[in-house]
Amino acid sequence: MGQRSDAQQNRIRIVSVAREALTEDDSASLNSIAKRAGVGPGTLYRHFPNREALVLEVFRTEVQKLVEWASELLLTETPLQALRRWFERLAAHITIKQGLGEALTSAAHDAVTRESHGPVTGAIRTLLEAGQSDGTIRSGLDPDDVLMLMSCVWRVPKDSAGEKQAQRLLDLALDSIRVPT
Repeated sequence: MGQRSDAQQNRIRIVSVAREALTEDDSASLNSIAKRAGVGPGTLYRHFPNREALVLEVFRTEVQKLVEWASELLLTETPLQALRRWFERLAAHITIKQGLGEALTSAAHDAVTRESHGPVTGAIRTLLEAGQSDGTIRSGLDPDDVLMLMSCVWRVPKDSAGEKQAQRLLDLALDSIRVPT
């Protein structure tokens, strides 16, 4: 039997609020998250028995949104522009994940990383294939290689100089997969 609609809405709200709260302060208490979400602590604990369960759900939800966004971007952007915007959001997601990583055990962190790898590389494949179809992205690229290449974007310092460097690195990486004109 599925959850009641109000229980589903509570769960969605808790995850959304948790993402915001934990991004602002990775030590935010579950009680403060419940209060901010407008639910009692019991409601939060029925959905998420501990902090790690909540953080894992935040990660999973963000990965799902990111993966779905790849196809949505292709409806309004060229494949190269979609790939750029998608990797910018992935970099932001990974920054959040790194900040929340302290809330996870090493095993849970490794598990969520493994769990998200397939969907993430699948989204990259979708973006690459769109660019290969329109002739703007080189053929024969491996999504895992592109993911590794793009990892430079989220390894920069978290300041304005780092943001500028990330944009330059993203330009270089995209130039390397673009079909020469």
